[in-house]
Order: sequence, then structure tokens, then C-alpha cells
Amino acid sequence: MSQTNWSDALVKLASSIRKTVKWAPLAVTFCSVNVAAEEIGYAEKEELKFGFIKLTDMAPLAIAYEKRFFEDEGLYVTLEAQANWKVLLDRVIDGQLDGAHMLAGQPLGATIGFGTQADIITAFSMDLNGNAITVSNDVWKQMKSNIPHENGKPVHPIKADALKPVIDGFKDAGKPFNMGMVFPVSTHNYELRYWLAAGDIHPGYYAPHKGDTSGQISADALLSVTPPPQMPATMEAGTIEGYCVGEPWNQQAVFKGIGVPVVTDYEIWKDNPEKVFGVSKAWAEENPNTHIRVVKAMIRAAIWLDENNNANRPEAVKILAKSAYVGADAEVIANSMVGTFEYEKGDKRDVPDFNVFFRYNATYPYYSDAIWYLTQMRRWGQISEQKPDSWFKDIAKQVYRPDIYAQAAKALIAEGKADAKDFPEFATETGYKPAQKHFIDNIVYDGTQPNAYLEKFKIGLKGDTQL
Repeated sequence: MSQTNWSDALVKLASSIRKTVKWAPLAVTFCSVNVAAEEIGYAEKEELKFGFIKLTDMAPLAIAYEKRFFEDEGLYVTLEAQANWKVLLDRVIDGQLDGAHMLAGQPLGATIGFGTQADIITAFSMDLNGNAITVSNDVWKQMKSNIPHENGKPVHPIKADALKPVIDGFKDAGKPFNMGMVFPVSTHNYELRYWLAAGDIHPGYYAPHKGDTSGQISADALLSVTPPPQMPATMEAGTIEGYCVGEPWNQQAVFKGIGVPVVTDYEIWKDNPEKVFGVSKAWAEENPNTHIRVVKAMIRAAIWLDENNNANRPEAVKILAKSAYVGADAEVIANSMVGTFEYEKGDKRDVPDFNVFFRYNATYPYYSDAIWYLTQMRRWGQISEQKPDSWFKDIAKQVYRPDIYAQAAKALIAEGKADAKDFPEFATETGYKPAQKHFIDNIVYDGTQPNAYLEKFKIGLKGDTQL
């Protein structure tokens, strides 16, 4: 038996002894592996299986596993790649998975019953930013003449205004303009829609009350679901003209020479929340200590990923390149993960915050983040009817759980594994960020006034409008 396996076996033995003897104050130590009783209590469930999709922003899970942060919490975790976001959600709901790397909109969509109805919560935001919109070489060639250049290079951010004449040309030729996104309640869907609408391109409506969940009603650009790893090949085959996805699948298009990323989500909405760690509400209620310990381990992983000005990112790239995780070439992953991003081939620029895992309170589950996603669900018809501001706030509080996060963070601070200055001031934190101004269309978002926010958009449902 390897040293690692011996260590694992001894930790499990210690855990078994602790459960049987009930020595709560005692720390049982074997071979420098410490299983200690903490104020938050022992884990109710120690052997766990978590799901993820092969994207670089699953990194907190991989790092918590590889750096043994889960084991420090007495947790024995298996990480398992899932085929797509629907399968992942279904397996969390039916208990095959204890939790998963999820799209920020998934717990919200499930809770309000868009698609699958289920009570899903999140106490941990996995990252900020990390997505981009890529178009085919042919579309890029047509767009370039509409984009200002300096020193021979396009001026960024590139707005969808440059794409509108291309789409108009498709319309005149009687051809559909198809684009891919990863799931109806994905960040990618809302970011792509936001970018298109800001350029006066209608991305289409949903009408679930009429049985139409295509999202293509009145659309200028037809958006449909494509699993992330399949995006480049689907575009290369000509099925779609572009897509919005997380890394490494935008950089893969550059490396393969089949497309050009034109805008990052950092440029669409600076420091936008991207993925969350989701569990069923029932699981969280049955395993409160386990849940807190999982969040503790993932906070430590996020700290490791960002500490010392991203000094650990090269090591993280090697870990993520493993077939068990993302399974893409390390060079492709590094192109965005280490603080750069390559747009057109050879046009590599510094984007130090393309992937953020901890700084800027990235891991904190803000109610205002949840409410932004709910406003976009209403804007595009996934929420069919007008809802009062209080409804948005109530749903956010049902799904996003900063109270659980705070327990995990305070425990880490008490243990000397985290610094209080790196977290929100829990005693006064409201869950709402100050009004955010850094959107590509310069519209200001205030999470405390969702309906007033919706009124600001030229394209989209608002007020009592219903399809």
C-alpha cells in the first residue's frame, strides 16, 4: 500500500474511533494527519462525491482535493466529471452527487421552477469572470471593418454594434445566424444576450407559459445549447457562427485557428460572478457541519489560487490539464489562467483578472448577484410575469446562504488559515454590493431595485409586459 493510501486509511480509522468513543474534545493524530474536533462539529457525512464540468473554473474543487484541504476537514471526496449541466443538476437533486460546480443561475432556476423544480442552495461562489464570446473566422473577417483599430490592433472592448451589420447581411440572404451557449440559465446565456442587446441585436424571448422554451421568439440571433467542450468543433462544422463559453474553449478556438474571441465577460460586466457550488436544500439540512467544512476547504483552495499575485497559477494549470479535470493542453489553459488572454492569433493581452477565485470577495454569495440573474430571467421571459422587488429579494435569500459562508470563514480565521481583512465585515454585511457601473452599455445596476433596473433596457421585458 502506498504512503498516501496508508495515510488515508489511518485518517479513516481515527474517524471511526472518534465516532465510536465520542471523545469530542480530543484530537486524534496518526502519522502527522490530524483529525480534530472543531466548534462547528464533526462531519455528518464524510465520504462525498462532487460533480463538475470540464472548465477551468472548477479549479477550487480540484485544488481542495489535490492540496488535501478536504481531508483536513475529515472529508473523503471523489470528483467526477459530468456530461452536461442538466445531468449534473439532476444528479444533485436525486442524491447521486452530494454537490457540484454549478452555473450561478442553476440553483435560482431550479428554485423558481424554470425547467427542473427543486430546492437548491449555494453558500460559495466559485469565481468571477472567466468567459468570452468567440466568433468564426468568417464572421470575424466581416466584423473587423466595423471595429476601430490602433497600431494595427482592434480597440477593446468590442461591442456587438460591430456584429449587427453581419447579422443584417445574414437576414438579407435569408440565412439564420446561430450562436451557442451552454445552458438556458447559464451565465453565458445572459452575458451573450446582454452583449447582443447592447448592440441592438435581439437575442429572443422565452415563453414558458405558452410552452415555448426555445428562447428564440423575435430573435435576430438564434441561441441554442451546446456543451462547453463541443463548442469549437460545432463552430468549425458550421452549425453555429459563434458562442459564449468558459475557458479553455475560447482559447482552443485560437489555438486551432478556427475562430476569434471578441469580448470577455470581464468587459461585458466587470467582476461578474460566474459559477457557484450548489447542494440540495435537504442535503444541507441533513449535513450542516459537513456543508460548512466543504465550504472551508473550498475557501482555502480559492485563497491558494489567488495568493501572492497568482503565483500558484502555473501549478494550478498543470493540475487542471490532467484528464481527470479539464483535460486540455496546459498551454491552452495557461493562455487565460495566468493573467493573459489571446484574442486574434498573436494578439495576447494582459488581463490579470480574467480568472478571479478569491480577491474582491469572489467567494462570497451576495444576494445582489442572485438578483441580477433573476432580473435577466425576467428580461428574457423565463419569468413570465411581473414580480415585485420583494419577490426577487426573497428568492435570493432562499437560495444564496451567506450565513453558512460566514460560519466557514470565521472558523478558518480562528484557526489561523485565513485573514479577517480578506472577507466582508460579517457584522455589518447586508448581502448587497454598492451600485455597479462597469457594464458594456454603461447601465448602472442596483440590486436593491430590480424592477427599476429592468426599466432601463431598450430590449427586454419589463413592468407588466407579458408575451
